[in-house]
Amino acid sequence: MREVIKHLHHSLRASAFCTGAFLCLLFGSSALADEGQLKGVKQEISRQQNQVATNRKKVDQIQKSLRQQEVGIAETAKAIHQAEQRSGELETSIRSLRQQLEQLRQQQLGQQELLKELLNAHYKQGKQSQLALMLSGEDSSQLDRFTVYAERLSQARSHALDELAATTTELQLKQHQLAEQQKEQQALLAKLTKQKRKLESERSQRQKTVNNLRSQLTTDNQYLAELKENEQRLIKEIEKARAAAEAARRVPMDGLAKQKGKLPWPVKGQILHSYGTSQQGELHWKGMVIAQSAGSPVKAIYPGKVVFADWLRGYGLVLAVDHGKGDMSFYGYNQTLLKKVGDTVQANENIALIGDSGGQAQSSLYFEIRRKGSPTNPRAWLTR
Repeated sequence: MREVIKHLHHSLRASAFCTGAFLCLLFGSSALADEGQLKGVKQEISRQQNQVATNRKKVDQIQKSLRQQEVGIAETAKAIHQAEQRSGELETSIRSLRQQLEQLRQQQLGQQELLKELLNAHYKQGKQSQLALMLSGEDSSQLDRFTVYAERLSQARSHALDELAATTTELQLKQHQLAEQQKEQQALLAKLTKQKRKLESERSQRQKTVNNLRSQLTTDNQYLAELKENEQRLIKEIEKARAAAEAARRVPMDGLAKQKGKLPWPVKGQILHSYGTSQQGELHWKGMVIAQSAGSPVKAIYPGKVVFADWLRGYGLVLAVDHGKGDMSFYGYNQTLLKKVGDTVQANENIALIGDSGGQAQSSLYFEIRRKGSPTNPRAWLTR
């Protein structure tokens, strides 16, 4: 009797069918005909069913927490990415401003020297006034030349003064711009430091949730059931996205038919799982998993339009791109998404950052290609 109940304990976790089969065996066996024993077995069945339901609720709650945490991580990671981009732009601008300032200072020095020469010439010319020249008996043509020279000298001095004033004003403006950008850069670096600390804290909390999730999915059957449900969720979202893309399409897209073996890799790295290999039980991978460090850019393989950009249980932050004629590419496990639904993307354009969302053990990219809703080996479409 103990061995039968022990067998029941394991069978109940596998499926409801096993429970029914066991009951048939129970009623068919004279050894289990005793009413007291039957009552005890029914109580055990009820207890196991309640435990399964309780575990299911726990898993659902943990997955909900995981989503909240990973979406929070995505927002922080995106803010860091944007801040780092702005920091790079500021660094380039500051470097350019410093070069401009140096050029303006050199220009200012040259203008100051020219003005000194003009002032000296004007001073010397002033010592030979027209009255002195007239008294000296010089002819009128000589006087005219000196008059023209004096006028041109005065004009040159005035022009030099204007240029020097303009250079000085521009120099002051550039100095102000430089000071403002340096101030912005300092504030940005302080913000980045704070955001990175926040990201570390969020990732630490996420890891606890992932560990908790794994502790709940203790048996192969539980894990397999979770994977199956996750796959069905993905298929459902794919169909919705495909239908929405068809309904909203205004400009025809040529699809991937002519691109086999020509498409760029979404990310380069070690292939952890290949298309068609065993995932768990009878489940096989419908795409490929490529390892890469967190925060690395994920690139679109071909021009298209984003039709899905959200967190999906088991796949984390997923982005789907419609390429036309029923062809779509999917990018999962991301740390954050850089595009939203409706955005148009080009081949090799950054669309996401590598992560481990969806409860993955390491940072990687889940990459899948589907044609008219059916998965195809993505490796065959990428360049060798």
